[in-house]
Amino acid sequence: MRITVLAGGVGGARFVRGVREECARRWPDGSGGTDASVTVVVNTGDDLWLAGVRLMPDFDSLLYSLAGVNDTERGWGRAGETERVAAELREWGVGWPWFTLGDLDLGTHLARTAWLREGATPSEVARRLQLRWPLGVRLIPATDTEVDTHVLVADADQLDGERELHFQEWWTRYRAALPAIAFRQRNIEDARPAPGVVEAILGSDLVLVAPSNPVVSIGTIVSVPGIREAILETRAPVVGVSPIIGGKVVRGMADACLPAIGVDTSAEAVGRHYGARSAGGILDGWLVDEADAAAVASLEEAGLVAASVPLWMRDLDTSAALAGASIELGDRIQEHRELR
Repeated sequence: MRITVLAGGVGGARFVRGVREECARRWPDGSGGTDASVTVVVNTGDDLWLAGVRLMPDFDSLLYSLAGVNDTERGWGRAGETERVAAELREWGVGWPWFTLGDLDLGTHLARTAWLREGATPSEVARRLQLRWPLGVRLIPATDTEVDTHVLVADADQLDGERELHFQEWWTRYRAALPAIAFRQRNIEDARPAPGVVEAILGSDLVLVAPSNPVVSIGTIVSVPGIREAILETRAPVVGVSPIIGGKVVRGMADACLPAIGVDTSAEAVGRHYGARSAGGILDGWLVDEADAAAVASLEEAGLVAASVPLWMRDLDTSAALAGASIELGDRIQEHRELR
């Protein structure tokens, strides 16, 4: 079984852990692992340069979570973290005082930056970082091109009434409180999928879209020229999981992002935004929570094979159960194809 997951953020990391666990339960290899192969295409739109080092927050969240070294209380960064270097940087006036770099986390950023300056590509750096821990999956950045996301917000103090912030400033400093007008990924038109991304999508038995932010995570991944085309071309069923439950975001602030692209904060609206592959979208199937079961019929009218299942990922078992439901919906879609 070959599975490719499009993912970003903490929700994506939890979902991928569930996929890894469910694969180990369904297709055990006899040594505690799995005969299934899981590749994760990771959002890179949140990446940035700060204090002279390159940060890849979504990649690192997945790396730490799969390695079991993540801070489960904060939901990001490393467990047992200290912040002595961050305090010293603030004294020197370097970086953003409201954006804390943990000491262990900074070690990752320094290693990444050193390799980048030696000429390695981000995907080559990603491969090196994964050698440290047995992750059980393969992580690939969506692109090696820097496509950092910037947010256009209203600002009465500017001549044109607008200003642009890096996504991390809007997200972390302002907590998305400044109404977003638009999201812009720098260099996205010139970006290309990182090596292995298209091959993973085309060679999969199942493609999963994690319950990550539809605008700045999944939206960035599928905006890289060549990735949407691969999703449309793959013979594998493509199943997505809603990041919205009962009209509210599961985690993060997707509800502050969706209005900028004209999408309501609902499981049905996000499913329709992604769209059915039969109509040029990216999905064959869409999972919504039991609280949104009433939307299933409408989603199926829009060309999606939809189902309602529990979506809350409270622990490893519930995350694995959600992954299992995703796999089963993919099987259902494939069986329907074979009967036609």
